Amino acid sequence: MAKDKLICNCNRTMPLDGKALAHALKLDAVPRVNTELCRRHLAAFEAAVKTGGDLVVACTQEAALFTELHGELKGAGTIQFVNIRETAGWSAESGRATPKIAALLALAGLPEPDPVPVVSYRSEGQLLIVGPAARALPWAEQLTAERTVAVLLTGSTMGEELPAERRYPVWSGRAVAIRGYLGAFEIEWEQANPIDLETCTRCNACIRVCPEQAIDYSYQIDLDKCKAHRKCVTACGDIKAIDFERAGTRRSERFDLVLDLNDGPLIDTPQPPQGYFAPGGDALALARAVRELAQMSGEFEKPKFFEYKEKICAHGRSEITGCTSCIDVCSTRAITSELSEKRIRVEPHLCMGCGGCATVCPSGAMTYAYPRVSDMGLRLKTVLQVYREAGGENACLLLHSGGEGRELIARLARRGKGLPARVIPLEVLHIASLGLDLMLGSIAFGAAQFAILSAGAEPSGYLRALERQMGYAREILTGLALGEDRFRLIEARDPAALERALWTLETPRALVPAAFNLSNEKRVTLDFIFDHLLRQAPVRKPEVPLSAGAPYGQVVVDKQKCTLCLACVGACPEGALLDAKDKPQLKFIERNCVQCGLCEKTCPEDAISLVPRLLLAAEATQPVVVNEDKVFACVRCGKPFANQRIIDNMVGRLATHSMFREPTALKRLQMCQDCRVIDMFEKDGDGTIFDGAPRG
Repeated sequence: MAKDKLICNCNRTMPLDGKALAHALKLDAVPRVNTELCRRHLAAFEAAVKTGGDLVVACTQEAALFTELHGELKGAGTIQFVNIRETAGWSAESGRATPKIAALLALAGLPEPDPVPVVSYRSEGQLLIVGPAARALPWAEQLTAERTVAVLLTGSTMGEELPAERRYPVWSGRAVAIRGYLGAFEIEWEQANPIDLETCTRCNACIRVCPEQAIDYSYQIDLDKCKAHRKCVTACGDIKAIDFERAGTRRSERFDLVLDLNDGPLIDTPQPPQGYFAPGGDALALARAVRELAQMSGEFEKPKFFEYKEKICAHGRSEITGCTSCIDVCSTRAITSELSEKRIRVEPHLCMGCGGCATVCPSGAMTYAYPRVSDMGLRLKTVLQVYREAGGENACLLLHSGGEGRELIARLARRGKGLPARVIPLEVLHIASLGLDLMLGSIAFGAAQFAILSAGAEPSGYLRALERQMGYAREILTGLALGEDRFRLIEARDPAALERALWTLETPRALVPAAFNLSNEKRVTLDFIFDHLLRQAPVRKPEVPLSAGAPYGQVVVDKQKCTLCLACVGACPEGALLDAKDKPQLKFIERNCVQCGLCEKTCPEDAISLVPRLLLAAEATQPVVVNEDKVFACVRCGKPFANQRIIDNMVGRLATHSMFREPTALKRLQMCQDCRVIDMFEKDGDGTIFDGAPRG
């Protein structure tokens, strides 16, 4: 069902052309251009709700108001909000923004993506507060009434005092290690002090007898002051809370939540797991953490952001490591190696949905599922098509994240020139999910440029990965003479920097748009894109050189070294290296190669090297013979059983060995397995491994 469009020029601060929008969006009726939809023209919204249809409201500022009113009126349809003010209408080129506004409104008409599996968490609210006593104990006192609390004290406790009432467990320790996620944190620490705070009754007997005053009301021993009189041990008596031999003992507990009040976080990752808070010295972050902790009891769900196809993963074979791109880029350490199983493992509870693993995966074994590439491709294709049909030219797509990215664009519209009319902003969950298929796919769909905005929240590892992917995309388009300035990673922290970057962009011409859709199969999608780009190229080049690390390239075999042992065929996870069933031959399908290096590392003769490039000729998809040899037949029965080079190589290496000093023994290497056994029983006097050994 079509969705009614409610548009507003926000008190006439932006020019809107209802007729032009109706034409661009193929609407049955021209939408009314309101001037105060959230105030004087609120009745227009109420009337639209009462029709029972689905609505698109071209205003995000007053989304809360409209949502509340929609509920009060018991609206039967859905309601969506689209920002056309900060993204288009508030601009120095607002008069030319109609195609962009139409394109943004068109996105609201797309179907919802198919649902994805979910990842579940269960938290009973058991909270560990870890940190110095001066910080941890006051917060434990505050939070113990709301949830089950325990405290792990780190660092020196001297001068502090434990609470008079024992309302929660208190431990002390060092070398603290935290692993896990919301509802399943495992904490390990080393008992650093002779006094076990949980066993201690806080009777003060040890404090009274200590001659050095090395024990205070934190009930810990200052080991720098202690002279080993051990009077405290005697005073403690049968309680046995004090044991100087206990220091160094490892202890562990499980918790649902962790509030880390140390100066530096104990989980030092760019994106810590859900349920773990480390505000450091930031008072606002601490207040936010305490507020969120209060809401983290119960059962929770989030999307499973990835799909993994183990069969085509190039991580490893035969205990040899190949590609580690996803492990290297993951900012949450959710991805680990299982080399013995020839795969990687992703802990879905730690995955935060950045999509960086899918971006850098050369084979497509790891794919982003929220949204899928096919869904994202439909958004790109739709927005570019509507923009183009509405009269827009040479669109620049500006991909950005929510939060900082969205806010920076809004601030630019309020304070500066806004976005150029040809710059179309598209929000994604995380910019790290934007890989080579989406970059080149956008150009194939008719975008003149593809830009990514980093507003400062993204870890540097993601930005390096994006720059590498853009580098490969630039090399491909430059190699095809299709333009050099089509990709840009914009790092801007303030509106002025973003304004400079956007308003000084060159404007390359868009290509003829492709008709195909993007697929969830990464390399299949790229094959379609390469074919389309090649047809647009002024000169059809057979190959394009690429930088090291690119996911396409050639395997070069040194025929003088290669013995056709075919170890490389067994190591190749992508079917790029093949053997012939009826002859000694090594074949290579270049388009299948992901340049993982497993063949190069596996080769016992060091006969393989990698050359990154994109081969665009027809032979890229066909098996090409890269080495071959004559068949070697058994010298006794004439049965073919090996290739000439491997036999020659074996005979040459073993000719000086004591076991093969007799010609008959050396000749046996040239026999098939059956004839070798027969010959050994027929002949006497040949050397054995015991020849020359001392006899007892």
